[in-house]
Amino acid sequence: MRMLRVAAEVFAAALALSLGALPSAPAHADTALPGLPGLPGLPTIPGLPIPSLPTDLLVPRFTGAPATAQPLEAPPIPQNPYLAPNGRSSMHNDPYSSDAYAVSGPLGRDLQVRTASYGIRECATMAFDSHDRLVGLCGGLEGFTLMVIDPVTLRAISQLQLSQRDLASGANPLTDICGGTYFFLDGQDRAYATTTDASIAEVTVNADGSLTRGRTWPLAAHLGADDCLVATGVDWAGRVWWFSQQGTVGTLDRGTGAVRALELPEGEGIFNSVSTDETGGVYFVSTHRTYRLDAAADGTPQITWSIPYDRGSVKKPGMLSQGSGTSPTLIGERWIAIADNAEPQSHVIVYDRRKDVTDREHCSIPVLASGASTTENSLVAAGESLIIENNYGYAGVQSTLLGKTTTPGVSRVMIDPDGCHVAWTNPTSAPTSVPKASLGNGLVYVYSKPKGNLLDPWYVTAIDIRTGETRWSRLTGTGIQWNNHYASIYLGPDGALYVATIVGLIRLTDG
Repeated sequence: MRMLRVAAEVFAAALALSLGALPSAPAHADTALPGLPGLPGLPTIPGLPIPSLPTDLLVPRFTGAPATAQPLEAPPIPQNPYLAPNGRSSMHNDPYSSDAYAVSGPLGRDLQVRTASYGIRECATMAFDSHDRLVGLCGGLEGFTLMVIDPVTLRAISQLQLSQRDLASGANPLTDICGGTYFFLDGQDRAYATTTDASIAEVTVNADGSLTRGRTWPLAAHLGADDCLVATGVDWAGRVWWFSQQGTVGTLDRGTGAVRALELPEGEGIFNSVSTDETGGVYFVSTHRTYRLDAAADGTPQITWSIPYDRGSVKKPGMLSQGSGTSPTLIGERWIAIADNAEPQSHVIVYDRRKDVTDREHCSIPVLASGASTTENSLVAAGESLIIENNYGYAGVQSTLLGKTTTPGVSRVMIDPDGCHVAWTNPTSAPTSVPKASLGNGLVYVYSKPKGNLLDPWYVTAIDIRTGETRWSRLTGTGIQWNNHYASIYLGPDGALYVATIVGLIRLTDG
């Protein structure tokens, strides 16, 4: 056991060096994990499976029992005509950022795990093109690369580097979301992604899986010298919206190249993605307020309404900013929901987004552990309810080493006619995953890590949305290479489940 623990420590230190988490980090480790001087390293070679450790044999491979599909009804989500079909277009699935799929995901029957390594590179945001292939925006020390990935073999079909990181800037590549976190895919298999030089890049995924870079729209002239782009979105009129970390919001007319911009009040930043609806609204959360914007006739963003929320007094461990970590979640024609950063407990807040409403706040309800609650991941829309995951305590990959994990808690909040209530809280610890619901079978999936096991096992865990009971957990592997570090869970068109780790991609299916 002591030798296995030493091996895990060596691997963790080697990965920390290659990621730049230690002061003496080399700047070239984008394809393999170097060993420390005089000690063996564990290589991650692109194209091969994510490396397993002997410790995989010493922890439970599967717990629980297969579930029976119990579909969950939910309000329909209209299709934005300028996005790929719902469930395929972005990290949060659709224009409402529902994080829910109509398809049935794995039920837990003879679960099969396939993996692939891409070096020290994490594909945090993925979409599915018209040929059901994965399209991922993948970040590493070298910068951000768009990849097309076979959905079954996980083989990288093609890749195109969109932008490079400035390693001399001092930004931590583990937490730096500038210019490469979010993108969206449209119905013509064209991706629109931000870049580190404050541009929006258009890239076409061709029928054979190759990538062709198209137009580029530079936006640096509209930003401060030390600002950067964080997210893009598209409204129902086809305007591309862009958002900067220091609070500039703008639109781009792809036909004329015209750009219009709006500055938020000084001190407000943006660290999350955005949602849109069929009424023309564009919704986002700053570090201080929840916003609805609409575009004027010339495309200029205009604030329709904004509502302050409790941002707390500190940036909690597990957060990238002092403020909400959620992209706004829309439900039906009425609701918009976020989580705040309040103390001692975070709240799920549900607003009425209809245009003719004056008293917008429908409910604000405390959730998760008192004194240890926060989420850096969006709420999941599960019918007329919301699911929130506790990320409190995640300060980086070191937070889940040698038996450590984050504060447990996954809760379901029901939206009632006269308010909200917490239906259940599950004790699973899910350090950083963006959870996803399967409306087709009634399960919500999180990426979990139990506390106290020095071998550091990671699991895909399925929770019954109706009861809050854990149905099953399936081991992916032991060790730091299985940490997903804020990457999302995805369900493919065939129901296969995917989750990225800091060195590659996992595929999980029923046998």
